[in-house]
Amino acid sequence: MTDPAIPTPPIRAATAGDAAEIARLLTMLGHPTTAEAVAARWPEWTAAGSAAFVAAGTDGTLLGVATLHRMSVLHRPRPVGRITSLVVDAAARGQGIGRALVAAAEAELTRAGCGLLEVTSNLRRVDAHAFYEHLGYERTSYRFFKNLVRAAP
Repeated sequence: MTDPAIPTPPIRAATAGDAAEIARLLTMLGHPTTAEAVAARWPEWTAAGSAAFVAAGTDGTLLGVATLHRMSVLHRPRPVGRITSLVVDAAARGQGIGRALVAAAEAELTRAGCGLLEVTSNLRRVDAHAFYEHLGYERTSYRFFKNLVRAAP
């Protein structure tokens, strides 16, 4: 539950300069990565229609990040937006940061012409599912994946 006495930190567009903090947050979410890897992928990732928003702390750390992507699909009349990851630092939860990051993503993807916004969330993240449903998102489908890269022997 958001504490109204705690102001939500400012939300801004992320830059490649945020790579170290984004890597830390993505690792916290369960997607281990490094600042170097995020920085190396950044140019291609943004060129492909992806963006990120961050909640900035007062000490230069990031309190949260939302990454998003816009894609055109043949079966929908307007592009589809997707929140590809959302994480708030465990120490900063309950301050409305996740809600503010989702609102920024919704505004950006609406501005970009998207007619639908999708969010994926791992089955084990029950609290995240409740969070998204509280924000008006509906559970509508299953997501399947297949790893196309074999691990080195």
